[in-house]
Amino acid sequence: MAESVDVLAPIGSVTRTRIGREATEPMREDIRLLGSILGDTIREQHGDEVFDLVERARVESFRVRRSEIDRAELAEQFRGIDTRTAIPVIRAFSHFALLANVAEDIHRERRRAVHLAAGEPPRDSTLAATYRKLDAAELDSATVARALRGALVSPVITAHPTETRRRTVFDTQHRITELLRLRLHGHTRTDDGRDIESELRRHILTLWQTALIRLSRLTITDEIETGLRYYRAAFFEVVPKVNAEVREQLRARWPDAGVLAEPLVRMGSWIGGDRDGNPNVTAEVVRLATGRAAYTALDHYFTELTALEQELPMSRRLVSVSDELAALGARYDDPAWADEPYRRALRVIRARLTATADEILDRRPEHVLDLGFERYRSAAELLADLDTIDASLRTHGSAVIADDRLAHLREAVRVFGFHLCGLDMRQNSEVHEEVVAELLAWAGVHPDYRSLSEPDRVALLAGELSTRRPLLSGRAELSELARKELDILTAAAQAVERYGEPAVPNYIISMCQSVSDLLEAGILLKEVGLLDASARPVYAPVGIVPLFETIEDLRNGAAVLAQALELPVYRAIVAARDHSQEVMLGYSDSNKDGGYLAANWAIYRAELDLVECARTNGIRLRLFHGRGGTVGRGGGPSYEAILAQPPGAVNGSLRLTEQGEVIAAKYAEPQLAHRNLETLVAATLEATLLDVEGLGDDAEPAYRVLDELAERAQRAYADLVHDTPGFVEYFKASTPVSEIGELNIGSRPTSRKPTTSIADLRAIPWVLAWSQSRVMLPGWYGTGSAVEGWLHAGPEPVEERVEVLRDLYRRWPFFRTVLSNMAQVLAKTDMGLAARYSELVPDEELRRRVFDRIVDEHRRTIAMHQLITGQEDLLADNPALARSVFNRFPYLEPLNHLQVELLRRYRSGDDDELVKRGILLTMSGLASALRNSG
Repeated sequence: MAESVDVLAPIGSVTRTRIGREATEPMREDIRLLGSILGDTIREQHGDEVFDLVERARVESFRVRRSEIDRAELAEQFRGIDTRTAIPVIRAFSHFALLANVAEDIHRERRRAVHLAAGEPPRDSTLAATYRKLDAAELDSATVARALRGALVSPVITAHPTETRRRTVFDTQHRITELLRLRLHGHTRTDDGRDIESELRRHILTLWQTALIRLSRLTITDEIETGLRYYRAAFFEVVPKVNAEVREQLRARWPDAGVLAEPLVRMGSWIGGDRDGNPNVTAEVVRLATGRAAYTALDHYFTELTALEQELPMSRRLVSVSDELAALGARYDDPAWADEPYRRALRVIRARLTATADEILDRRPEHVLDLGFERYRSAAELLADLDTIDASLRTHGSAVIADDRLAHLREAVRVFGFHLCGLDMRQNSEVHEEVVAELLAWAGVHPDYRSLSEPDRVALLAGELSTRRPLLSGRAELSELARKELDILTAAAQAVERYGEPAVPNYIISMCQSVSDLLEAGILLKEVGLLDASARPVYAPVGIVPLFETIEDLRNGAAVLAQALELPVYRAIVAARDHSQEVMLGYSDSNKDGGYLAANWAIYRAELDLVECARTNGIRLRLFHGRGGTVGRGGGPSYEAILAQPPGAVNGSLRLTEQGEVIAAKYAEPQLAHRNLETLVAATLEATLLDVEGLGDDAEPAYRVLDELAERAQRAYADLVHDTPGFVEYFKASTPVSEIGELNIGSRPTSRKPTTSIADLRAIPWVLAWSQSRVMLPGWYGTGSAVEGWLHAGPEPVEERVEVLRDLYRRWPFFRTVLSNMAQVLAKTDMGLAARYSELVPDEELRRRVFDRIVDEHRRTIAMHQLITGQEDLLADNPALARSVFNRFPYLEPLNHLQVELLRRYRSGDDDELVKRGILLTMSGLASALRNSG
């Protein structure tokens, strides 16, 4: 099941590129090996008939790519195919996609090793390259200290994944990765003497016999466990290592700057706290999410402490320990351990941690030790005892021992505490308004809060926040909604009390449009004891974070924040949080609202305005980027995306969401996780400490150009998506959006409300549906019309206007990144396959009217991209994706054809359970193959 002929490959159905054989041959060899084993497995499990069908489909797909046959000939192979035969064919190409992912990941490691061995300078997006740039900049300590005060890089694992793989598939794929990594380093056998190829065959057979999709919908409990598995898989190893390395490197360069007093990289989560449109989030879910996170952290500490007991057997007859270490160990007075002071101290620590676990956890981890000691009141107390061991080891020449497992554990306690990761809470502003109105009416403050004007609302809410008086008593009779919301926030307050303030760091307000939206969230936090603005000092452990999502809300965001900061009570809340305000920017809904170019520019403009608002008001701004995996939801290469932020927008801090299959692609195992966290840190440091925008005094003219382009792009997008009669019907018929709800990939509904409106549809199914049909519309539509219209709109000759855009492309990271990301999407589009999906639309006139417009805009957008960049090859600046497209896309072709065939049957009334299962399998396979489909 692997292509072995080196040919000219169509990229995005538009351009052609030759993939160098010498550089890619090792990856091709891995793909051939994995494909051959998979083919053998299929033949053994299903016989020659199925194998021959799979092989014929594979060969014909490559013939389609070489334009040797028409696509319709391949589609004809699957017309009328028996469903029971179709299932193993779908599974074959889906499994190949998984295995191709492994081969590509290993190849990236191989290429990095080759570059390193050749003595080449470190590549951009590595910390080594960043340190060189910082050295060349000759920054002074005061500048660095000021810029990195409160520095934070926080990937936030989100609560609505498009990750379709089950854990067993995830684990088996990880074992295959490890085996290929051994082959990469020249091994033929595993450490325990097993033949690697035989092991690959065993694991691929296991993979084949494991169901790819769930028969029941993923629950929030499943999502919580899925998110936590990345800690044991990678984060416990990698996050402390990255933090230690960056702190050491920066302090060596600026020893008197006092940088990174707190860990730079800290993980976050939305899983179990994000209830915007998800009725399944309850108080019990919040308790489960925070409790399981705490358990995961403490379980790790117990494991490491137990291992340290074995590794620190030093005898007091041979070493002289510090007085502090001796005093710590003296509390464990078992005579059998009298000669081993470090083991005695570690037993005391483990016993105190056991008491902690018994008080804050619902179940006991392994390796507990009951000695009746008092608990640690905070993670800082545990860290202090570990620091005592570290200091003592260094007094008798054992620094090399202190710098191993103990150092790693100390770093882990610093960053993970007793909470593991911060769980953000999120809810829609409409819900806050409804609940607050009910509370104010019950308390007799105002009978109809929702009837008030915005100024009157703000005055009323500010007054309430300035008092300690609660609105409710124990006798309050509330609606189900209000009781549920308060119970959830009460559970959050209990988590803060139990695991520490970092357990719930932020309260995010979806669709935040006004100052009253901010204050309503404050009222709810105050009611459960998570905010006291009347106290001195103000108690505000949870930050109030507005989320600006639509194009209009992004434009108004800075004004809303400025108005809030004019209120003494809100300003006091921000002051209590180290004069820091976090703002979240929504990429997904802004894109769905206004299209790709308009959304990206609205976010850039919002950032500029917010930076100026923060500067004017003397506060620190932290931006939280609500990015999805796809370009249509803010995705794309992280390094370039961070450097493309406007001046002042990063400012030492970065939070961004990580979602769906992108989480596994980035963090499934330590090497991947290290590389991706390194990228985030490197870009954050460069964007903070170096001038990366590149526009200088030409910024305002460039901004005006983008203002015009974005306005034109939004009009073109709206004309199709919002204003074309029948567009919703076309979308629903020509994509599998209606079937996505059956995929069992997340706990939440596909729409916020039970309507057919595009506005109410969640961004994930919107993007996923277009990617399945290979249109990828959210990642490009409207840009071609915008550029073409702008080129002909001015008094200057078109050639002069073209040169303006070319100059911006050369000098401006934002514009270059927008076009590069768009090109990546265009390279994954296939209008030929999209035409097959359009045939599912029963209304021929509607089909032709909408699809012809999409094709026309697709052609126009590619032409405009080529005109600006001067590149006929869409992937000229992304050879890694070019390799991926070349190697994997012919294997997607059968999945698309089979999906169309099965959708046609399903919608015509074929209620065979296998038909629906086949559709879901094709969706899973395509999502895995595209790697950033949702």
